[in-house]
Amino acid sequence: MEQLHEPHPWVAAGRGRIRFGVTQATWETSPDWDTRVAFVRAAEALGFDSYWAADHPTMQPDCFTTLAGLATATSRIRLGTLVCCVHYRSATLLARQAADVDRISRGRLVLGLGIGWIEQEFTDQGLPFPPLRDRQRALDETVATARRIWTEGPAPPVQQPRIPIVIAGGGERVTLRQVAQHGDVSNFGGSSSTGGAATVADVERKLAALRDHCEALGRPYDAILKTHAVAPIVVAASPAGVAAKLARLSEARRASASLLAGTPEQVIAHYRPLVAAGLEYFIGVVPFEDHETLELLAERVVPALQPG
Repeated sequence: MEQLHEPHPWVAAGRGRIRFGVTQATWETSPDWDTRVAFVRAAEALGFDSYWAADHPTMQPDCFTTLAGLATATSRIRLGTLVCCVHYRSATLLARQAADVDRISRGRLVLGLGIGWIEQEFTDQGLPFPPLRDRQRALDETVATARRIWTEGPAPPVQQPRIPIVIAGGGERVTLRQVAQHGDVSNFGGSSSTGGAATVADVERKLAALRDHCEALGRPYDAILKTHAVAPIVVAASPAGVAAKLARLSEARRASASLLAGTPEQVIAHYRPLVAAGLEYFIGVVPFEDHETLELLAERVVPALQPG
């Protein structure tokens, strides 16, 4: 197994900057293809670093099929899975699909992995829902298999020395140890109900745990990109505009523990303490029709968060 002492080139390229990505909304009806492509192209044109597809086969189009299509419709934006459940495909198939999308995109894939947490989704696919420890063990095995297939098997990716891997979740004893051992990127959600980091104190505690795991394993802490996701994010130029957008969201979305809504100034004020706590990369779920949120994030929020 490769020793991950040096940061992945994509991680290293962003050092000293705060970067943003966007992702699709799992609560929305899947848009037609042209609408999705227009959204991702707009994000690319505005300078967003990445677009992420979720892995919920019973609710949305397949993430790898989606990213393969988007790879042919874009040229610069990173394309990632946020995140693939390691139980929905064999490790061999997952490694093959990831390598294929990496080749189609000419080296732009980021592979996000997780252990799965929606039991009903397993049931709907006819899959058993293993105990937590078994799911965690499966993640270790999937990473090992994928890296072996990429380096020794029939599915070499374009990116070298590897496709970057995100390991999602905030479990301080096991998951963050897995990040330190296998991951190029950590990802916390904005809701504490799913093991994420809802507050600055949560973020600080989890990053301290990650640092401890890195030290125990001899892994440079700075080699790991620290990311944070919120769902949804809504930005408008005025309080009235924010209120109008919130009114269009479902009641469940408005009640989301990780909802971030505000003017650019309010959103900047939300992110600054998270940057100070050590986060480097932010991902927001933006409704497909809300190009204004994309524009305000890119033109007003992201520049205000840069160091110096």
